[in-house]
Amino acid sequence: MVLESSTGVRGRQAPKPSMLMYLFLLAGGGALAVAAMGAFAVLVFIPALCTVVLIHLLGPQDVHRPTFLFQMTWQTLCHLGLHYMEYYLQEAPSTSYLLFFPALLGGPLCSFQRFQARVEGSSSLWSRHSFWALTWRALQILGLESLKVIVSGVVGVGAGLGGCRQLQCVFVLWSTAGLFKLTYYSHWLLDDALLRAAGFGSELGRSPGEEGLLPDADIWTLETTHRIALFARKWNQSTARWLRRLVFQQRRTWPLLQTFLFSAWWHGLHPGQVFGFLCWAVMVEADYLIHAFASVFISSWPMRLLYRALAWAHTQLIIAYIMLAVEARSLSSLWLLWNSYSSVFPTVYCILLLLLAKRKHKCN
Repeated sequence: MVLESSTGVRGRQAPKPSMLMYLFLLAGGGALAVAAMGAFAVLVFIPALCTVVLIHLLGPQDVHRPTFLFQMTWQTLCHLGLHYMEYYLQEAPSTSYLLFFPALLGGPLCSFQRFQARVEGSSSLWSRHSFWALTWRALQILGLESLKVIVSGVVGVGAGLGGCRQLQCVFVLWSTAGLFKLTYYSHWLLDDALLRAAGFGSELGRSPGEEGLLPDADIWTLETTHRIALFARKWNQSTARWLRRLVFQQRRTWPLLQTFLFSAWWHGLHPGQVFGFLCWAVMVEADYLIHAFASVFISSWPMRLLYRALAWAHTQLIIAYIMLAVEARSLSSLWLLWNSYSSVFPTVYCILLLLLAKRKHKCN
């Protein structure tokens, strides 16, 4: 397009700053996809392009459901293909998890209005505050990776679930889950740093009442909470909020169970993932009843302190049990976990759930 400038000189129109930002994000997302996933990046590019086609073909009122169904169908086919490769062909599973794919091409899990406002905003992406925030993230990642090396050494010399005996299995459970958590924390901090570097850490474009960009790794809360329900809300916060909006708030019957079942579907439907997320749903339900009961019948502060300490230990061990189930994935690994002493911890919560649910039913 040709235009007349204020000085009377005819020239070619320069791209708008917002368009340059969109191109920057598109090119950066594509480069990160290739760097993180290699040839598997095509599994992200295909649905992204098809989604663009659907958005242009359908109206704003009709686009959401077809797009969502297409995305989940494509993702399920990818999962089934990976299952075929891993279980039937006996090929080693790919470990290309470097960046979580919702942020890889689509930006943060926020409203489109905020995404658009942030991209087209006039504020500078870089500032002194941004520089120090990214530097702090880099130091945190370095510390977590160093700690992961130490924990890897401890886990590596251990017997593992296949060779542990009695209470030794509890230590194996805790140390192995600790290694998984350090890996997730490190990756989530990297995700957060990339989003902030791309300009999504600002409050620009946020609607009243809408939560801002929160780090997925709220490490302090995750490691100190004595509530499984709170852990579920704080673990991978952006995805947890998305699941809450997408499933939990839209379902009238068994919203908690449906949310965790959808999460298992979204993650890959491996046997360990299905069992792990179902177990997590039951543990959250038990957590509500147990702590409601304790808040009424435990009044003295020494007993409350003791209860909190025991609940913290039990919460962390149950989460470790769920994490090993989800990460183990296969039935053979699940069998080892089921037959270990570690199964005592979720079993205790299941028993308390039945007893307290029966008591609640009688009271009602």
